[in-house]
Amino acid sequence: MRSLRIPLPQEFSFELALTFLRRSPQELLHKVIDDRIEKALRIDNLIVIFSIRHDKEDLVVDFLNTNLTVAQATEVVKYIREWLDLDTDLKPFYALCKKDKLLKVLTERYHGYRIVGQPDLFESLVWAVLGQQINLQFAYALKQRFVEKFGDTIQYKEEVYHLFPEPSTVAALAVDELLVLQFSRQKAIYTITIAKAFADGIVSKEKLLGLSLKEAKDVLVKIKGVGNWTANYALMKTFRHADAFPLEDAGIHNAIRNLKKLDTKPSLEEVKKVFKKYKGWEAYATLYLWKSL
Repeated sequence: MRSLRIPLPQEFSFELALTFLRRSPQELLHKVIDDRIEKALRIDNLIVIFSIRHDKEDLVVDFLNTNLTVAQATEVVKYIREWLDLDTDLKPFYALCKKDKLLKVLTERYHGYRIVGQPDLFESLVWAVLGQQINLQFAYALKQRFVEKFGDTIQYKEEVYHLFPEPSTVAALAVDELLVLQFSRQKAIYTITIAKAFADGIVSKEKLLGLSLKEAKDVLVKIKGVGNWTANYALMKTFRHADAFPLEDAGIHNAIRNLKKLDTKPSLEEVKKVFKKYKGWEAYATLYLWKSL
């Protein structure tokens, strides 16, 4: 099999997904070339390079470097559906926002904008750790160095495609090997600790599947370096828990301040009050508040 089509929900904007995926030129784990996305993905022992383009009401997926079996193609489709959040029914959220002063204009302006996720839980947790307390540009610089140094690569024609480092590789690192990449000592320790938890089988995506938000969060925060913000971020981006959102996130606070024209940032209690009306849709409310920035 060299290509297939994925039907799209009506409430999906490929252009907005591309805008999100283009946000840093330092991103190595996918490429946005003209109006298509290209990415390498490990399926069992095979590295598949695929492209995604939009055609009418479908996504067209082309497998660039190899023929795939039906089972392998199914795994790629599963990844894409998770990555681009194609299975969430946004109709109830949009109906809710029609009556909401804060999100009404945003959801109309960015209709079809979905959570571009991180189906790999290890990647999601490490990225959350890398992004803490630094600006986004520097976070991407750290990620770029980390992926280039410790991730696998595959070449197709003249292009090089990168994969996120494997937990077993990172678990074997010494802290100093990350310090030379300009990781802080704390970020280096946390990254290696998370990797060891995966490599030792203490935590995995499979083990958290089916757990409630609270149960999954309880498992994650037992890992040193994974606090409430990091756990919520990963559960939002990897598991699509609609009620997972990083309450303490500065971006949420700034967005509410801007939209409500407040003199100062809202307190945590004020943020909780705002989010009460988005019960069950907190993650998507967060997405659109971030977009407003």
